[in-house]
Amino acid sequence: MHGNYQRIRMLSLRRSSLIAAAILCVFVVTMSTPVPVFAAEDSIKNTLPTPGFAPGWVMKDRVTLFNSDTLFDHINGEAELYFPYGFDRLATATYLNKKEPDVWVVVDVYRMGSLLDAFGIYSNYRKADAAGIVIGAEGFVSSSQLMFYQDRYFVRIQVTGATSLEQDLFVACGRTISQNLPSNVGRLRELEVLAGIPGAVTKSERYLAQSVLGYAFFRRGMIADVILGGERMQVFVVFENTTDAARKAFDDYRSYLKVEGREMNVTMTTDRISMTAVDPLYMGVFVEQSGPYLIGAIRMKEASAAKPIVEQLRERLLKS
Repeated sequence: MHGNYQRIRMLSLRRSSLIAAAILCVFVVTMSTPVPVFAAEDSIKNTLPTPGFAPGWVMKDRVTLFNSDTLFDHINGEAELYFPYGFDRLATATYLNKKEPDVWVVVDVYRMGSLLDAFGIYSNYRKADAAGIVIGAEGFVSSSQLMFYQDRYFVRIQVTGATSLEQDLFVACGRTISQNLPSNVGRLRELEVLAGIPGAVTKSERYLAQSVLGYAFFRRGMIADVILGGERMQVFVVFENTTDAARKAFDDYRSYLKVEGREMNVTMTTDRISMTAVDPLYMGVFVEQSGPYLIGAIRMKEASAAKPIVEQLRERLLKS
């Protein structure tokens, strides 16, 4: 009886040891199997045309992916520009035509933090005289490049090995990519606020994700050029999360001007505070804090010229 018990116990222990060994083996294999760096990010690869975007134009190699740690390898010198806008991933590919093997089209698709961030990067490259193209939310094209933004993506298409290329090729490539991207091409609320401002210069609006006017205390906002009565100025809106944060930014600016020895005139009402002054970098300035916003204008000869625009912007912001 005792012998049978011992045999059963030994078999049970052996079975338990085999099960434990099998589990350990699975665990070790799983932990030692390398996981591709971009395994969860392959979807951005599918935005690039495969095998090509027009007759004769095919992908030279394969799609290459970059993240925030490796972006410098692709655009060294420009990478720092992208990080404040929530850069997440870049998919890039090169296309060639066997008839002209030394002329390439390089396509970059950047995934940014949001639709506003994608516009912000796009607006850094757009110029007021750029020829517009109906692709994505907005785009422009020239003889050497095409750029547009759509949803949280910024797309940059350029020719290399030549100074120009048929614009139809850029357009064909851009439209193919646009069809592969999320379809969100809606207008930004921040752009709507600036739309229709008297004297606003078309396509001059920019979104700055940090240091508006180059001042760290103006964390993020919009800026646009305005021409009134032959005088050119810039209007800006700084976005804060709370009224207290906006007031602190206003006070920081006032303290900076005081340290610089600049005279200023401050006016307060029950719901806002405003100031006229001469900025060391931007000449005449008028700025107002109202709710979670700082609204102002720079490069003015007379502060009175900016007050109607600031008032209009305030009304639009508080209604939006």
